[in-house]
Amino acid sequence: MEDRLAGLRTSVEAHLADVLAPFGEGPVALAMRYAVRGGKRVRAALVMEGARLHGVSDARSIWPACAIEAMHAYSLVHDDLPCMDDDDLRRGQPTVHVKWDEATAVLTGDALQSLAFELAAHPDGAETAEARADLALTLARAAGGQGMVLGQALDIAAETAAAPLTLEDITALQAGKTGALIGWAATAGPRMAGADTGPLERYAAALGLAFQIQDDVIDVTGDASAAGKAVGKDEAAGKATFVSLLGLDAARARAAALVEEACEAISCHGQEAERLRQLARFVISRQT
Repeated sequence: MEDRLAGLRTSVEAHLADVLAPFGEGPVALAMRYAVRGGKRVRAALVMEGARLHGVSDARSIWPACAIEAMHAYSLVHDDLPCMDDDDLRRGQPTVHVKWDEATAVLTGDALQSLAFELAAHPDGAETAEARADLALTLARAAGGQGMVLGQALDIAAETAAAPLTLEDITALQAGKTGALIGWAATAGPRMAGADTGPLERYAAALGLAFQIQDDVIDVTGDASAAGKAVGKDEAAGKATFVSLLGLDAARARAAALVEEACEAISCHGQEAERLRQLARFVISRQT
């Protein structure tokens, strides 16, 4: 799976470079290129593997794959701002507002969000106008006030809440903040093909939660040089996480159980879905 991910990363990064080439060399364009660099490309891989499973070519699926990477990059640029998580390090490099300034970071995030919708609706992506419209509509819902943005708002509110979040609260929060975009990525393939999204919706729901639990584990066990970002911030802030509520071993066991749940959800696709099963297992083995 790591070889497949490496190949997808190369393809996605080359495609993003081509897409961003006409944007010129101004501060926002440079910051956009900077913001989309690197990363594991798990969301892009979910798009392209889900598409492959439904007979959609890489040449078409790379458009929504790059869309989700642009949307994810926008969310990171804005999350890192002083008014949000106030982080100085992302993917081992200074965050956008540190390297440039806050105004450039806000504009860069705005531009990346717009780019995401442009790529999701691109005519070289899904074959039919109906499928392209569906991709754009569902991406808006996943990224917006009922999805990722809602999750971030709940996360910010939790910092000043009178009582720590419960396990149920955190699960609901992360279903938006992390799970919504993962859910869109996993179901983009069947949407492109006009196929049933149910199995991959169930797969993504379990995978998204496992992904966040592993993030919480890394925040406790990782080091900044390996993770490429600050670690230990949740514990220092007294923030409730899956690890703080379940304990480290139980959190790891819960993530592993969720991965098995994800794999079972796509059993209807048989051996053809093996790469998606491998991707799920990779999610809880990563250290960054």
